[in-house]
Amino acid sequence: MKREEIVASLRADLEPWDIIVVGGGATGLGAALEAVTRGYRTLLLEQVDFAKSTSSKSTKLVHGGVRYLAQGDVSLVREASVERGLLTRNAPHLVRNLSFVIPTFSWWENLKYTIGLKMYDWLAGRLSLGKSKHISKAEALERLSTLKPDKLAGGVLYHDGQFDDSRLAINLAQTIVDKNGTVLNYMKVTALRKDELGRIAGVTVRDTLNGGPDFHLNTRAVINATGVFADDILEMDNPAAPKSIAASQGVHVVLDKKFLPGHNALMIPSTSDGRVLFAVPWHDKVVVGTTDTPVNYITLDPHALEAEINFILTTADQYLAHPPQRADVRSVWAGLRPLAAAKAEGHKTKEISRSHKIIVAKSGLITIIGGKWTTYRRMGQDVVEKLEQTLVWKPTETATRHLQIHGATDQVNWDDPWYFYGSDEKHIKSLEAHHPELQEVLSQPYNIRKSQVIWAVREEMARNIEDFLARRVRLLFLDAKEAIRIAPAVAATMAKELNKDESWINQQIDSFNKEAALFLL
Repeated sequence: MKREEIVASLRADLEPWDIIVVGGGATGLGAALEAVTRGYRTLLLEQVDFAKSTSSKSTKLVHGGVRYLAQGDVSLVREASVERGLLTRNAPHLVRNLSFVIPTFSWWENLKYTIGLKMYDWLAGRLSLGKSKHISKAEALERLSTLKPDKLAGGVLYHDGQFDDSRLAINLAQTIVDKNGTVLNYMKVTALRKDELGRIAGVTVRDTLNGGPDFHLNTRAVINATGVFADDILEMDNPAAPKSIAASQGVHVVLDKKFLPGHNALMIPSTSDGRVLFAVPWHDKVVVGTTDTPVNYITLDPHALEAEINFILTTADQYLAHPPQRADVRSVWAGLRPLAAAKAEGHKTKEISRSHKIIVAKSGLITIIGGKWTTYRRMGQDVVEKLEQTLVWKPTETATRHLQIHGATDQVNWDDPWYFYGSDEKHIKSLEAHHPELQEVLSQPYNIRKSQVIWAVREEMARNIEDFLARRVRLLFLDAKEAIRIAPAVAATMAKELNKDESWINQQIDSFNKEAALFLL
C-alpha cells in the first residue's frame, strides 16, 4: 500500500496487465478481488480515494432488502440474503447481526409484516441471521424505548446485518494487495487505448495527487466499475454510447445515541413518499435515512437538499417520543446511487431494480452498473465470468465465496472503539509501544490517536486529511464539528510522515473545511 513506490513502478512497467479495473468503490474492489484470486495480474485504479463517492455513504446495512421483497424482486432478495450471510462470515470484524423492529398499528399490519418477513427468512435459508417474529407492544417499547406509544399495536422483529462501508472498502483493497494485486488511489483514467482492430489494449492515466505527465498502461482487458461515473468511461470508448445510469440521491442524518438507545434498529416500512426509512445504531451514534431524489447532475460531492433533511426529521417526528431537531444533527451526507437506467419512461428511481447489469461493448470494454454493497462479491464474480466468456478466456473458478477479508477475526469486542481494525489493532498498539508519542489523543470523545493517522498513511494509503477523517476513521460522518476541530492536528501529523511543508498543511486544512461544510447543517 506504498503509493509513491507503486506509481514509480507503473511508469516504468510495459508488461500488459491481465485486467485493469477502473473504480475503487464496492463494485470495483469486488471485481478486482475476484480477478486477482482467479490468478489474473490485476490493477485497480481509483480517480480519488477508495469509496470516496457512493460507497462510503450507504445506510450501513448488509441486507437482503425487505422493500425489494415488497416490490416482488424475489431473485434479488435471495441473492442479497445469501451474500449477506457470506459477508457476515468473511468480515466478522465489520459486519454484525442486528435486530430490527417494525412498529405496527393494527392487527392487519401485524399479520402482513409477520408473513412478509417469514418469507424473508425463508429466502436466506441456512444463511439466515435469525428468525423473525411478532412482538407485543410492551416488547416493542422495551427494545425501542424512545418510540411513541400512541396507537402502537405491537411490532415485528427481524434480523439483518450492519457494517462499516468505507472500512470494508479499505480492507478489500488490502486483501487485493495481500493476494498480490495492485491498487492505487488518485489515479484517473483519461483515455482508453485500442489496437488496430479497435479492441481495448490499454489506458492513459494521470496522477491527480502528485502530478507529472500522463502515462500509458497496457492491458488485455478493462472493467468499468465507476458507479455513477460509468457513462464517462463508456463515452471514452464510444462517444455515441447511450446513457446507462439513472442517478438517485440518498441523504442520511446522524444523531446522538439518546434518540435510539440500545442495540435495536427502527425500520419504518412506508413513509409519505412510499419508501422505507431506517434508524440504525452505528459507532455509538444513530444513522437515519434515506431519501430517493432523482438527480441529473453527477458530482463527487453532492449536497443534501433542505427538502430531504426536512423529510427525514419530519418522518422521525412521527415515530419518536422526543423528535430530533436540526440542532441535534451531528452530521449529514448525500450519496448518489448508480441505478441502471430504465428503458421505459416514467419509472421512479425507487422503482428501478437494485440488481446489477453488465454491458459489453464492441471494443471488449466490460461495464458493470447498479447493484449494492451487500452483493459486491457476487457482482465481482459475475463481471469476471462475463469477461472470460466475452474475451474467450479459459474459464476459472471463483475463490471469494469463503475468502476471509483482511482484518477478519472472530474475537470482536463491539464495545472497543477500535473494533473495526480487527486483527490489525494489535499492530497499531505495537506501533504505539515502540513510539509512545503516538499515543497522544487527538479526539477524546471518539478515541482517535496519532498512531491511527500514521497507520492510515503507511498501511491504508491515506494521503490527505479527508481520507483519514472521512474514510479511515469515520469522524466526519459521525461529528462534523469535531472533525473540523482536530483537522489541524491530523494535518500536522500527516505532514511529518509524508515530508510535507507548512503550505501543504494550510492547503489541507482549507480544503478539508470546505468539504466538511457539506456535512454541517
